[in-house]
Amino acid sequence: MKVVILAGGLGTRMSELTKTIPKPMIKINNKPILVHIMEHFSKAGFNEFYIALGYKGKIIKNFFKKKKFEWKVNLIETGKNSMTGGRLKKLKKYLKNDKFFMTYGDGISNVNLKKLLQFHKKNKKIATLTAVRPPARFGSIKIKGKLVKVFKEKSKLDEGWINGGFFVFEPKIFKYIKNNMTYLEKEPLEKISKKKELIAYKHKGFWQCIDTKRDKDLIEKILKIN
Repeated sequence: MKVVILAGGLGTRMSELTKTIPKPMIKINNKPILVHIMEHFSKAGFNEFYIALGYKGKIIKNFFKKKKFEWKVNLIETGKNSMTGGRLKKLKKYLKNDKFFMTYGDGISNVNLKKLLQFHKKNKKIATLTAVRPPARFGSIKIKGKLVKVFKEKSKLDEGWINGGFFVFEPKIFKYIKNNMTYLEKEPLEKISKKKELIAYKHKGFWQCIDTKRDKDLIEKILKIN
């Protein structure tokens, strides 16, 4: 099954590190975040990657020219200024008419990807997101059973679950993405949530988004311990 990784954002909240490299190439214990993510998928048996490039995409291209992995790695330019939905839409032709994984290039987790996929197949919805319990600075989603009842990115809701960034999508998701400037996390996911076509796989294990230098330092310590 194909794995999409969005790796083209500006990473402005880590500008001290992202002036020279894209955020997914920031090293965690001497290995880029992007490679940590790809290894996670590979260990679960998913080895075909479609990496959506944008800001400083040449650095990622050069890295994969020099480093050889036993994965099928497709590096696709999706524009420096594209939003998350726009980047995904530009990959539509590569994904054909089949379900696929999608994640961001700045989050590391030990979510069970095989179980996530099984959960998605069993529930037969357009999209499954991985819900995680975050540090308090993030927003929330509201879940009733398995259905995501309300999806609001970084809003102050009371249940303590947020979008952890590991998705399984059916091809129907593309119908909800208008153009290059569409944020996936706004209109598309909010619309399918209202249609009861978005469900949540609750992950209670390790998850860390790398938004700041503090996050980077924290995750380095955690990964060294483990």
